[in-house]
Amino acid sequence: MRYVDVLVPLMIPGTFTYSVPDSLAATLRVGSRVLVPFGRKKIYTAIVVLPHDRKPEGYQVKDILMVLDPEPIVRHPQLKLWQWVADYYMCSPGEVYRAAVPSGLKVESETFVSPNADFEENVDDRLSDRERAVLDVIAQRGRVQIGDIASATGMKTVEHTISRLIDRDAVHVSERVVDNYRPKTEVCVRLTAPRGDEAAMHGLLDMVSRARKQETLLLAYLDLSRWLQRGQEPHEVTREALLERANVSAAVFQAAVQKGVFTTYKRPINRFAAQGGATVDVPPLSEPQQAAYIELHNQLRALDIALLHGVTGSGKTTVYMRMIADVLAAGNQVLYLVPEIALTTQLTQRLRRVFGDRLLVYHSRFSDNERVDIWRRLLHSAEPMVVIGVRSSVFLPFAKLGLVIVDEEHDSSYKQQDHAPRYNGRNVAMMLARMHGAKTLLGSATPSVEVYTRALAGDYGLVRLTTRYGDLELPDVVVVNTTEARKRLEMNGMFSKELLKRCRAALEADEQVILFQNRRGYAPMVRCRNCGWVPQCDNCDVSLTYHKFTHSLTCHYCGHTTAVPTLCPACETPDIEIVGYGTERIEDEIDRVLPGEKISRMDLDTTRSKAAYDRIIDDFSSRKTSVLVGTQMVTKGLDFDGVSLVGILNADQMIHFPDFRSHERAFDMLEQVAGRAGRAHHRGTVVIQTSQPDHPVIQMVCAHDYVGFYRHEMADREQFNYPPFVKIINIYLTHRDEAVVSELAVRYGTLLRQLFGERVLGPDTPVVGRVQNLFLRQLVLKLETSVSMPKVKNLLRQVQERMLSVDSRMRQLRLVYDVDPV
Repeated sequence: MRYVDVLVPLMIPGTFTYSVPDSLAATLRVGSRVLVPFGRKKIYTAIVVLPHDRKPEGYQVKDILMVLDPEPIVRHPQLKLWQWVADYYMCSPGEVYRAAVPSGLKVESETFVSPNADFEENVDDRLSDRERAVLDVIAQRGRVQIGDIASATGMKTVEHTISRLIDRDAVHVSERVVDNYRPKTEVCVRLTAPRGDEAAMHGLLDMVSRARKQETLLLAYLDLSRWLQRGQEPHEVTREALLERANVSAAVFQAAVQKGVFTTYKRPINRFAAQGGATVDVPPLSEPQQAAYIELHNQLRALDIALLHGVTGSGKTTVYMRMIADVLAAGNQVLYLVPEIALTTQLTQRLRRVFGDRLLVYHSRFSDNERVDIWRRLLHSAEPMVVIGVRSSVFLPFAKLGLVIVDEEHDSSYKQQDHAPRYNGRNVAMMLARMHGAKTLLGSATPSVEVYTRALAGDYGLVRLTTRYGDLELPDVVVVNTTEARKRLEMNGMFSKELLKRCRAALEADEQVILFQNRRGYAPMVRCRNCGWVPQCDNCDVSLTYHKFTHSLTCHYCGHTTAVPTLCPACETPDIEIVGYGTERIEDEIDRVLPGEKISRMDLDTTRSKAAYDRIIDDFSSRKTSVLVGTQMVTKGLDFDGVSLVGILNADQMIHFPDFRSHERAFDMLEQVAGRAGRAHHRGTVVIQTSQPDHPVIQMVCAHDYVGFYRHEMADREQFNYPPFVKIINIYLTHRDEAVVSELAVRYGTLLRQLFGERVLGPDTPVVGRVQNLFLRQLVLKLETSVSMPKVKNLLRQVQERMLSVDSRMRQLRLVYDVDPV
């Protein structure tokens, strides 16, 4: 082996070939983590995908710099899965690698920026305000990382500004290799006397003979380490274990160290190593749950994938736990996917009681160091365990995967939206299970149209749980016509008279209330009463959202923030008003109309830390708070015994969103949040406020009629040729010049039509046509469901290369592919 092909974590197609120095050849294998030079200055952590002896032609091959680990950091079939994700979701394998592996395992060179002391501003070419703000931060700190500049200035991106400052010789850059992983360590103890040196050992005993506690400490060490047992290596002894065995204080130990009896050293440990502890049995199943459990086993013998369609509150989680116990007993591992981090809090508590240290949790709120330790525990062990996590958990290095559970499989949070790879965690999980020879169990009260269609066709097994646990009835749904209520003056802000009456009754009965408003912030916008002026984002084509806590206006697309003006900049009058309701305002308003109640809020703004989820959910579960206001986070599988009333404040907002999935999303959210009511002892109530009480979605939520909704939705999808009858790829073109992106989008669409004909729609301007000062155009590909995605990817790349060969402006144009958008 003289050469290796490696993956680097970049948006560049394919692999790169490096030569292997003789000194490193013996330690290299597929999946090894290596440091490689890239370009003129950069250094990246790469993954070896293919060792070989074929020397590349036409360029000078660079050497690998270092092998970072004695063993590979990825297992079979992870590299195969990465390639499938890259092919299906139309990105590079390097982008999949970047998303899959924790940042703590990717040692890279980082760029530092320093001021040029000789720089003088040219009066004819002055710095812009943005350039001056960036240069001020660099000058104040002397040497600073690019990410820290963005944080200090509040700018989303600063790279382009820094490039202009470099061109003007105002700053210069340097590179340094940085390893950000910091292992957890524990203090261990060893004797200063060499093992086998009896004279030295007697010397230590004499040294502590007049200090009884130090003598006890030394004897405890000899016992724990098995120092005196011949023929075997002594055990490592931690300081904590030694103090506990000897029953002495840390001061006694420190005195023995100062006397020269012991020395200490630190050893790295895994933050998630098994600790032991008592567990309980899986809760007993009811008759319907037992029947579903048996039927799932039968169906998964014949098929690889099964759908558990269970109404809210039917006890799907208990069935999952029984399935997990079976898989662990067979010596295999389980991946349990949930759509939101919030769900892991309650589920972890339930599963920990049963599975103890065999349960691991993995999500983005963990630090890089914690995620690396979870990765390494899975990498170095094939022990039976269950991992509960969000979509990124599909990339973990499982050794003996036996079952994948995808709870709330319909949820759009499984789809990565912001950057490549734009994968759906549910679909990747099914492919992961197939590659491991494992089974997949999908679960939902409101299955996605695509999954339910496959289940009805017999491609997946289908098991139904049609009753709630304990034979409780599904919640009663009360619809309030907000148009009529306003005419009768029965609306108090966002709250109808009917909703407030039921809230007061529930709270007086010592029950709890959930209020659902799917918009965060205090209000969606502010407006001048006099002239109608509305503040817009400087970088995006959207209005700014008002946040009362910070008294600021914020763009939820790019993060741009500005102060609330006291005077209208258009007409210079002080008539600035707040328009609309977000969860922050609902929290304030409910405090006004229901004084004295303890209220909590659950949205992106209140759950930015790992502990925030736990605190909000624990407080509501333990009834420290009585009213929970939230966005879609509160709709997803949470189980609160005390909730008897759920209020949906604005159903219209979800139903009328301009997207072919809007009715499906609305039905899912309304039915799921309704399911939070009445789960413990008696039937709950749901109040839906809408201006269209006769809308089919509202009517089917009232009847809890998923099958009726599915049939209605399928008729529309077939008529207008939408999934599951076709496969959709959204293609976005972005550029800083609107005229350029408009022209190139038209030319790109023309070339696509030469290949795909009438399957191409557009180009059009999306609902939000500018984000972060990049103008967007959108094309849509509607393809047959049987199409080969690698072939489509290759054709699209050919079109892109053809345009690039004739128009250099394509180099500044960014193409984004979104396969199976949700």
